[in-house]
Amino acid sequence: MATGSSVSEQAMGGGRIELTGLSKWYGEQQVLDEIDLVIEPGEFFSLLGPSGCGKTTTLRLIGGFEEIESGSVRIDDVDMQGIPPEKRPVNTVFQSYALFPHKNVADNVMFGLRFQDCTKAEARRRVAEALDLVRLSEYSKRKPHQLSGGQQQRVALARSLVLRPKVLLLDEPLGALDAKLRRVLQVELRALHREVGITFVYVTHDQEEALTMSDRLAVMNTGRIEQVGAPREVYDEPANKYVADFLGLANLLPATCDGSGVEVLGARVAADRRGVSGACTVLVRPERLALVPPTDGQLRAQVDHVVFAGAATHLHLRVGSHELQAVVPNDGSALAAVEGGEVGLLLKPDALRVLAD
Repeated sequence: MATGSSVSEQAMGGGRIELTGLSKWYGEQQVLDEIDLVIEPGEFFSLLGPSGCGKTTTLRLIGGFEEIESGSVRIDDVDMQGIPPEKRPVNTVFQSYALFPHKNVADNVMFGLRFQDCTKAEARRRVAEALDLVRLSEYSKRKPHQLSGGQQQRVALARSLVLRPKVLLLDEPLGALDAKLRRVLQVELRALHREVGITFVYVTHDQEEALTMSDRLAVMNTGRIEQVGAPREVYDEPANKYVADFLGLANLLPATCDGSGVEVLGARVAADRRGVSGACTVLVRPERLALVPPTDGQLRAQVDHVVFAGAATHLHLRVGSHELQAVVPNDGSALAAVEGGEVGLLLKPDALRVLAD
């Protein structure tokens, strides 16, 4: 993304969002259940969860596209109740870019300024700055059909940024793009966020997107927030089995905790029990499952499938009735494993996370 004086002029500083007791019903179905959440100024914050969990409804309540029935939405300590979308310091980028096909790129970006009190010269300057931010200055005269999907997404971003909102809401804006382009634009969006300095609230069901771009994220489930934290914190220290299973690959194994440690897969490990006792579940991420040559007296796993995935190999393992996955890098040093063979397992205490049942 571009840098320079226009960036500093464009940046307006982020808006602080506070949701308190936010609930929402569609008929008799409750889709949000007393959401409490604070998003700090200038954060890149993601709402992550499966379809129907309430993340898009939360975004629409912040933007003013849904009526607040219970609870409150405050932006920079101003209650948004009754304030229409066009009067809020917020703009939204949807998955459908909704560009005007008969207008060129510059005119599409300028369209959002039609209700703002600025001269034509000021409008042209702001459009040029916005296009420079998203690296589309040389495409200003093109029509949307002459652009790639990624370029159309950038036009939609520029159209929102030209209004200089304090909060930018993004509702799965990369959802229509192919996987390779999504990865490229994830990095570009993150860089753009750093340049403009405003608050981004990003809705996605894609765990990789949330982990790649977010300062913090909220994992949602059936209208509730299960956990809020930085990506590494939520990934490494999930609050419960739902978060552990939703965010990335997870081996969730039945276990028992007592005063001397944790028993899992018939092995006793001196893992941190975190106050849990009795029946519990142990999480070990596939990349943290250490594989060694099988020896007598060691925990062994049957290799059911070996899946080559480029940079890594995915092993599908079985210990008794328990299925596990392991991910090993293809760096030339990985243990050779063949389907139908055996490998030894090392359950390192620092790789285990004990979760209450």
